[in-house]
Amino acid sequence: MQDNNLLVLTFYIIGIAYTINRMIESIDDQINFTSQKAVIDEQLKEQNIFDDVGIAFKLKATYGLDDLKELLMLVQNKSKNLAVYVDWDNSSIVTQHNKASMRVIRKSPDITRDLAVPQTPSLVAPEKTLTSTITSENTFEFDKEAGTYKNKKPIVDIIKDLQKSLVKANRILFKKFMNEETNLEFSLQLVLRISEVRVGLAPGVNKPPMCIINCPFTIRKLPWTYALPWNKKRS
Repeated sequence: MQDNNLLVLTFYIIGIAYTINRMIESIDDQINFTSQKAVIDEQLKEQNIFDDVGIAFKLKATYGLDDLKELLMLVQNKSKNLAVYVDWDNSSIVTQHNKASMRVIRKSPDITRDLAVPQTPSLVAPEKTLTSTITSENTFEFDKEAGTYKNKKPIVDIIKDLQKSLVKANRILFKKFMNEETNLEFSLQLVLRISEVRVGLAPGVNKPPMCIINCPFTIRKLPWTYALPWNKKRS
């Protein structure tokens, strides 16, 4: 009789373990993007503009593998007499795993019909903050019916670049990332030009020198527990 009870208990435990394992496998993978603000601030100090310029990003606590299609960036002009310009066409987004460099696109409410059109630098007036939604040129796909470009792909395409890559090392990196053994990284190479307010960026006048700020981001695979309801509410 005791042997029968032990057998039933064994099958019960195996059934529970199997059910829990299937539940975990059915949970959507969650990742986290973190802006390395300390690294950004250190560069601003090294270039002697920390008292004049502030750079920050707003990110959600969790994303799906292909959810991050754009970044919300804030550039603050702390000065009282300097003009800070964001040079979009000379800025780029660089991924570490494949060393790809992608042109930055500042998104606007207007319909995007041509990605090749030069982008006018954005002025951040003294004591003001510029809030911009940015992405990379590679995230856009052309809609033949509408005749426009739409932002559909993730900034860092983990599935395409790693999981479905023909390069074995990339597939190994994907496996390590999904097993939470390693993190991924990408960075925004942000180009700023700073001048006195009266000088500006008038045509035919030499532009102020570039200030290139490397804004790094860390991508971390989150444990499956982040998908639990109480953790979602906390996020």
